[in-house]
This record gives sequence, structure tokens and C-alpha cells, in this order.
Amino acid sequence: MIIQKFSVNNHPIQTLLSWVSSNEIAVPEIQRPFVWDAIHVRDLIDSLYRGYPIGYLITWQNPNVKLRDGTMSKGKKILIDGQQRVTALMAALLGKEILNKDYKKHRIIIAFNPVEQKFEVSNPFIQRDKRWIPDISVVFSPEFRTLEKLKEYCNINPDVKEDDILNALDSLKSIINIPIGLIELNSELDINEVTEIFIRINSSGVILSQADFAMSKIAVDEKYGGNTLRKAIDYFCYLATTPEFYSQIKENDKEFTNTEYFNKMAWLKDDRDDLFDPSYTDVLRISFTYKFKRGRLEDLVSLLSGRDFETRQYKEEIVEESFSMLKEGIMDFMNENNFKKFSMIIRSAGFIDSSMIRSQTALDFAYTLYLFLKAKGINQSVIESYVRKWFVLSILTSRYSSSPETTFDYDIKRIDSDPFNYMDNVLLAELSDSFFEISLPQQLDTSVGSSPFFNVFLATQVKFNDKGFLSKDITVKDLIAIKGDVHHIYPRNYLKKLGYNRGMYNQIANYVMAQSEINIAIGDKEPKKYFAELREQCNSKELKYGGITDFEMLKENLKMNCIPLELLDTEMSYEDFLKERRKLMSNKIKEYFKTL
Repeated sequence: MIIQKFSVNNHPIQTLLSWVSSNEIAVPEIQRPFVWDAIHVRDLIDSLYRGYPIGYLITWQNPNVKLRDGTMSKGKKILIDGQQRVTALMAALLGKEILNKDYKKHRIIIAFNPVEQKFEVSNPFIQRDKRWIPDISVVFSPEFRTLEKLKEYCNINPDVKEDDILNALDSLKSIINIPIGLIELNSELDINEVTEIFIRINSSGVILSQADFAMSKIAVDEKYGGNTLRKAIDYFCYLATTPEFYSQIKENDKEFTNTEYFNKMAWLKDDRDDLFDPSYTDVLRISFTYKFKRGRLEDLVSLLSGRDFETRQYKEEIVEESFSMLKEGIMDFMNENNFKKFSMIIRSAGFIDSSMIRSQTALDFAYTLYLFLKAKGINQSVIESYVRKWFVLSILTSRYSSSPETTFDYDIKRIDSDPFNYMDNVLLAELSDSFFEISLPQQLDTSVGSSPFFNVFLATQVKFNDKGFLSKDITVKDLIAIKGDVHHIYPRNYLKKLGYNRGMYNQIANYVMAQSEINIAIGDKEPKKYFAELREQCNSKELKYGGITDFEMLKENLKMNCIPLELLDTEMSYEDFLKERRKLMSNKIKEYFKTL
């Protein structure tokens, strides 16, 4: 027998808007920046006016939770699909303010021309044109009187037909009576089923992440301050990328500025470090994993709903405790000392620029580990070493690239049980001698320029304070900081002429960081020629490539950049060069890992 997991009903727009206004249906995005532009709002109203369908809305009812007195509390419905449409309707028809991308409140005003039966975004020109009703929200106001407006309109537009205008106004007002389909999902569905239903119904195929569901749960809670917590997460993430936004919060959201969250994130107004600019998913994932010792955000959704995983009942005390723990985790996440010390640790591993960090999940777990070890009272120097090692391990082994939440969950539970024994065993097993001798050289056989392995190599050079290719004084760190050139040791055009394809001439084992003037001076010369000229430069002291005029210094520079010294004396085939350089790069990374 098929068990139906949803119900479908049609409700007039007016009824749905009244439910939203009374919080019977919670719209979690109502206090977040509105992503539609005004033209989309206009088109939505025009579609309704012409009787076109605008799709279904989907709600998911919070589970009924058991209160302390044994009674059951019915949860409110959360709007999980249709938030933009509902917000647009509230803005256009009810005159509600929305937040723009800078979190400033403003109105989206839609105008109506009853003669042409046309909608436009209101502007100064329209507002001066007597044929336009400059703001349709007045038509839906309880104070609006159709006959009075009709008479007024016809008096200033004597050439129009009164019946035509009356029909147009009645048609406009009837928008609120148009039914919209509401799909109500069963409260007992778990998050995976809800996600699957959403994907199958939603024609755009946009996948709601578990972080989206968690944020929705947080946003609609008022009893335990979830709505304010949600705002704190959003503000923190926006401030991290736009520090000047601080003054706007202070000016436009007086209520929030009086919260402890605002004081906790105030340091961001002077912060210009972009090494780690977290999204709300990062904030949730890190705070939840660290504080709850779980890695699956679907568990957070269940806990915020009050789920007891043992009895499978929903209890109010679990809701209260979960919000309290999440708040603590997020406060620790936002703590200036924690955030800056963690960033310092990542920089101390040689990752000095955000472009070097391609795995956000690796960064997320590293911060999770930092917060976890600090909460355990572990010595700071021990924390730094383990966080560096685990971060580099995560990148080199792509530990969190596939099914990150499953791996997060597995790792945090075992680290919680026996932290150092577990981490030491993983480090020893995953990054053994055979990894550096066999696996890593094979991984370096790639032409993907953004390869995490090449970024680890660059971090290695930063850590060892290596000079750029053929540079006397300029370091790799300097070159990364100024977005310097990635140079082909065997020039690209030279290899093209020999018939090599892109996948071969762009091998990362053919890359070095170099000053642009050195890169230009080498041009398309074959290595045999310009390496011979480098030897001559050391003899004659006449500079042609960089500033090195000492042969021993030249050899040291080549060693720093893992370039076979044989190139100074003999001609190497390109394939032999790549094979040898991959070994040298891998050995250097191995030595680097020992220093972390």
C-alpha cells in the first residue's frame, strides 16, 4: 500500500499572505536579502493578472514536540519552496519593505496602467504620468474605495472609458483571490525525503542543501532566539567579505546592535584578511561538528526539531538544548581570538593566499579540529602542529572531497573518543613513505593548474622561504602575494612546435613561480639554450636572466625549485625531465610535512 507523504490544496493568495503575516507559515528568507530584481516582481504580478500559473509552494511542518507537561505542541509550517514569490507578493501587494544585497530596507513599487493593462516598476516618470497608478499596493489597502478611485482617475483622464477602467481595477484587485497550489509535506518525513521531493517537484532542479534546511529551521524559531542567531550568521559572513558593512548594520538594525552577537563580530570591521571568508554552510558545518560531535547537518535539522535519536520522539527539551549548544558553537566560531589564531596556523603552513586553498571542506575540518582541541585545553603548540598536519593531509589525500559530511562524522567521533592516537594512526597510514615515493609522484602527473598538489608544493616553498625561479632576492612568498607569473620551465611554444598537446605542455611539473621579467627574457627558448646562457651569466657576470651571478647560488636556486641539476650540463628529454621533477617535488613536500 502506498503511503501518501504530502497533501495538495489550493488557497487564495490573500489567505496565504495572511498566514505568512500571522506566522502560521514561516518564511525563513523574509529577513535575508531579496535576490529577485524589481523586473521579476513586475513579471510575477503581470502573470497573475493574465491568469498564468506561477507554480506550487511547498511547506514542511515542524514535527509536533512533546512538552515538559506531556502535552504536544503543534509546529508551524516552514515555506521551503516559493520564498521569493511570497516575498515578491508581500512587497508588491502589501507594500512590505524588503532587504537589498546591502541589507538596507527599501520598497519595490509596481505601477499599473489600467488603460493599457500594463505593469512597470515605478519610477519618477511614471509617478508624474496621470495614466498610471504609481503604486498598486494602495489598491489592496483596506482603505481603498474602487468607485472613488475610478471617479478620480476618469476626472484626470477624461478620454478614457469608465467601464474599461473599472474592469481593469476589478481584475487587478481579484489577484488576491487567485488560488495557488500548496504542497504540504508530512511532518514525519526526514530531511533526505524532503530534499528528494523538492528536487522532483521543482522544475528548476535547484538542490536545497542540508545547510539550507538547517538555516530555515533556525530562522523560524523565535522561542530560543533562532531568528536572531540566523541573522548573526548572515551578518558575520557578509562582514567577513565586506567590512564596511559594519556601519550599515549599526545604522539600519538597531535591535541587532544591542545583541551579544554584534559585539562578538565587531572586530570584522577592521579585518581585511580574506584567507578564510566563510559561507553560512561553513559556519554551520564547523560549529555543529565541533560542538555536537556529529558531521551530518541532517542531524542538526532533527535536533533543532527536538528529535530523540533513541526513542524517535520529539521533545521540547532537546530543541532548547540544541539551540543552546549551537549558539555556543557559533559564538566560539566568531570569536576573534579563535578565528585569527586559526588563520595564523594555516598561514604558518605556507598557505598565505586564498587562491592556494581549493578545498573548503579541508579548511572547515581544520577549524573544527582547532576549536575541538582548544576546548579540550590542549597546549597551543600541540594544537598548531596537529591542525597544520591534518589540513595538509586532507588536501593531499582529498579526504573531504567525496561525501564530506560522512567523513566529518566518522573523523570527529573517533577524534572525540581518542584524539591523538586516532590522528597519529591516520597520519602514519595515509602519508607513509610509499605515499611520497609512489602515490604523490603519480598525483603530480596532471595538467590541472589549480591542482591541490601544486598548491601544496607552493606552500612548501613558502614555508622554506624559497626564492622564485632564477631570483636572487624575490621569494615565492613575494610572488604569490603580488600574483606573480607561473612560468613554464620548458616553454609552452617550444613544446608546441615539438608537437606536444596542451595536456602535456601544461603539466604542473613544468611549472615554477617566476618574476615576469625573467619569464619574458626566457621567452620561447629551449632549455638547452637558456640553461647554457645561465652558466655563462655566472662566468661573465653579465645579467640576462634574473640577478644570480654565482654558480653555487644558481644550483641552490634550482634545488629550491626542484629542477634537476642535469639541465645545466646535459640535454634532458621533456618526459625524463617531468619524471625526475615529480620525484624532487614529492621529496620536498615530504620534508615539508615533517616540519609541520
